[in-house]
Amino acid sequence: MWNLMMRFSLIVILIILLAGSAKAQENLLSKWEAVEQALEFNYDIKVANNNVKIAQNNAKILSSGFLPIISTTSGINYSDRSIKQENENAISFNPGGSTLTYSSSLGINYTLFDGLGRQYSFKKAQQNAQLSDIQARQIVEGALLQLFIAYYAVARLSENKISQKQSLEISKKRLLRAQYSYEYGQNTQLDVLNAEVDVNNDSINYLTVIQGLDNSKRDLNLLLGRDVNTPLTVDTAVKYIQNLNLEQVVTMAEERNTAILQANNLIRSSEYDIRINNAGWMPVVGLSASYSWTKNDYDATSNFADQRIIGPNAGINLSWNLFDGGATSTRVQNARISLDSERISREKTLQQLYRDLNNAWSVYQTALFVLDAQKKNLETNRRNFERTLEQNKLGQVTSIEFRQAQINLLNARLSFNEAKYAAKNAELVILQISGNLLDTEF
Repeated sequence: MWNLMMRFSLIVILIILLAGSAKAQENLLSKWEAVEQALEFNYDIKVANNNVKIAQNNAKILSSGFLPIISTTSGINYSDRSIKQENENAISFNPGGSTLTYSSSLGINYTLFDGLGRQYSFKKAQQNAQLSDIQARQIVEGALLQLFIAYYAVARLSENKISQKQSLEISKKRLLRAQYSYEYGQNTQLDVLNAEVDVNNDSINYLTVIQGLDNSKRDLNLLLGRDVNTPLTVDTAVKYIQNLNLEQVVTMAEERNTAILQANNLIRSSEYDIRINNAGWMPVVGLSASYSWTKNDYDATSNFADQRIIGPNAGINLSWNLFDGGATSTRVQNARISLDSERISREKTLQQLYRDLNNAWSVYQTALFVLDAQKKNLETNRRNFERTLEQNKLGQVTSIEFRQAQINLLNARLSFNEAKYAAKNAELVILQISGNLLDTEF
């Protein structure tokens, strides 16, 4: 009866696992799907895209100052004036009269020349738009690196879950054999108790992995910008880039690393600042034109019933600060100092890049070595466990020896999974530093 119940329980568990597996396959999230969703829905990327749009708007001709200013004014004014005169002999009072004035005008103002300040300000705005693009790309690269670290964490824990489940099933079978052997008098109850303890420990480890896996899935969903409890499974296959060369990576990083690109951009912006401030030495020439209409309505005391004034007006004006107290000179000097600071910052950024690349390369090479070693270690432990399993069936090894072989195999699997994804994450860090993360097949 007990044997029948055990078989029924195993069948139920198998059905549940198969149903869960089928459901998981329906929610398989491929790497490219994860990238597409992150690029569209990730919160940090959305904000970065909005910043790019603002910078692009600031770099348009409408914000450049090259276009004229056209304005119109209209108004109505009422006045009622009286005149009081006083001399040595008498005071006289004249009631005067009231006037109602209507006016309207259309005017245009345009700066013809301002020492090329507008031109360089416009170029700087375009430079800032490029800087915003670079900053957005940096955010995208950082978001994708976070995404894949989270993605591979789910993949690693998914494989750990399988390994822990397999170990749990082995322990359950061992417990079943121990119970059979005890019933037939082939071993002691101590063997049964030890097997039960191992089943409990493996069950705890299995549940702990499931909990960690669920947490990692929520982390991944957050980076994808969707409901954190959205069910998903991931692709556990990992593809590594072949023949990755440090010298080639350094060359690409000098040309494509976002920190270097930003440093170069800031240097050019500082050069424009010098030219913009130099414009303060030059005169400003402007053009103004207007067309106005004015009508005055007088009361009966006036000699005229009304008066109309209509016509165009145009002029050219020039202003030149021959001396502004040294403000322009100070601004130019400060701009030159800022340019020197940006060049120093670029050199520092370049040295930091070399340091980060060499550190990342060292981590990557170590990770590849560990991966190869763990792969060999896994194969050795697998063969050792299979041999121990056969000997256990023949009663040639103790339960402690069998358990140790089982634990060694489990640890080897977990270590291999860790090395497998650690090597890929190390590779992704190199790609990010070198500016090639967005052009990589994941």
